[in-house]
Amino acid sequence: MSRRILVLVGHPDPSPDRLCRALASAYAEAAERAGHTVRKIDLALLDFPMLRTMQEFEHGEIPGSLREATEAVVWAEHFVFVFPLWLGTMPAMLKAFLEQVMRPGTAFTYPAKGENFTKSLLRGRSARLVVTMGMPAAVYRIWFFSHGIAGMRRGILNFVGIRPVRETLFGMVANAGDAKRAKWLKQMQRLGERAG
Repeated sequence: MSRRILVLVGHPDPSPDRLCRALASAYAEAAERAGHTVRKIDLALLDFPMLRTMQEFEHGEIPGSLREATEAVVWAEHFVFVFPLWLGTMPAMLKAFLEQVMRPGTAFTYPAKGENFTKSLLRGRSARLVVTMGMPAAVYRIWFFSHGIAGMRRGILNFVGIRPVRETLFGMVANAGDAKRAKWLKQMQRLGERAG
């Protein structure tokens, strides 16, 4: 069954040589070959401000540079976030992007009078977090409990209704040779083919 997939490259460095870009492209190209509809957003190519107040978050205009991205968030059935681990979590640019596009009215609504809970507006969607890191992936999972991406999964994606959220972690990327990188790209192609 064909799915609408949004692939987000969350590496702030626009260099085309970044592994994150190659992983995202491998996924997107394989998904398209398999008949899925794919949109791709590269955050390093966007220019947008950080939100600074609750007033902006709740009532401010979506920046013009992010209107198309916000529409793509509503359009997507499956999200693929590809980013490097920085200081144990996502880069600040990715967090700033999510704060802009996961706003009230787009991703959730506040409780109506007499209600106790927010309403998630992105229910029925799923996601995959693809994270590159300098440490072994097992160390991040076992010693650090994947704390940074666990926060992204529970505090942002699950909050707005996106679940399940699966993870693919690639560790020791700085020391990886061509054979290892080719293996990772094949893994991403397999995930893209099945929109997983």
